[in-house]
Amino acid sequence: MKLTFSYDELPEAARRFWETFPDKQVFALDGEMGAGKTTFVKALCAAQGVEDATASPTFSIINEYRFKNGGQQERIIYHLDLYRLRSLEEAAGAGVEDCLYHPDAICFVEWPEIIEPLLPADTVYVFLSVTPDQKRRIVAGSARPGDLTPSPQ
Repeated sequence: MKLTFSYDELPEAARRFWETFPDKQVFALDGEMGAGKTTFVKALCAAQGVEDATASPTFSIINEYRFKNGGQQERIIYHLDLYRLRSLEEAAGAGVEDCLYHPDAICFVEWPEIIEPLLPADTVYVFLSVTPDQKRRIVAGSARPGDLTPSPQ
């Protein structure tokens, strides 16, 4: 998936993202500070019907949001921000594996490099970048972070 969008187009970008990855559960978000990772996760939560206020989990490490899948089954979205973690052991102690492998949850991981060995084989890697005109560009797929590079505009 490759997508470029403005802030005003964020809800449509979130809708298209869910259409592209309807059954995926773990998403590793990569991109420099300020690329819009947390803002995109907020839009993805809103598109799923999360009613709770969403915020960056930088200090809490893990935020949990609940929504009804198609209005029926309750599901969970975990939003992890691992920027402050320094080791795989620290991540495991914070409960990261429980989020990654929860059967009824979707998990978004910002700064996933520290837990690369823990990520499921079917993780979707999402690279966000800022274009020269201040739009956001997403390149997403099954490639590892080093393999995902934004293509020319």
